[in-house]
Amino acid sequence: MREILREIGMIARALDSISNIEFKEYDLTKGQYLYVVRICENPGIIQEKLAELIKVDRTTAARAIKKLEMNGFIEKKEDENNKKIKRLFPAEKGKNVFSFIKSENEHSNSIALDGFSEQETETIFKLLQRVRKNIEKDWEFVKKGNKRNY
Repeated sequence: MREILREIGMIARALDSISNIEFKEYDLTKGQYLYVVRICENPGIIQEKLAELIKVDRTTAARAIKKLEMNGFIEKKEDENNKKIKRLFPAEKGKNVFSFIKSENEHSNSIALDGFSEQETETIFKLLQRVRKNIEKDWEFVKKGNKRNY
């Protein structure tokens, strides 16, 4: 069997490393850009849903959100109906950096898919979605404290 997950991991780490270097000038540290993007795409999202989208545990998400709020990228607001629920919104600083992050993402996509036909690109996308959905099942299972059988 080919080392598909190893290849995916190398691609993800390389792109993450590039992003972390390029976003440093915007005061975004390791991986924080992911949170800014998801909050800009889903204004009013709650922390738990954001953690699910990014595939991190709640503690990791809480730390990142706190830093982003302290640095002025995002704002927490009380839910109108339930004061216990805090919703996340992009602050002006977050909205401003979001457009740069989107540009970087589009550029990285075009570099990664250089030489691929439209059909090949669509096939890769659909296959990777299937891989993600398969992995999500195990992620949910293990996240709940279960052990996988090897």
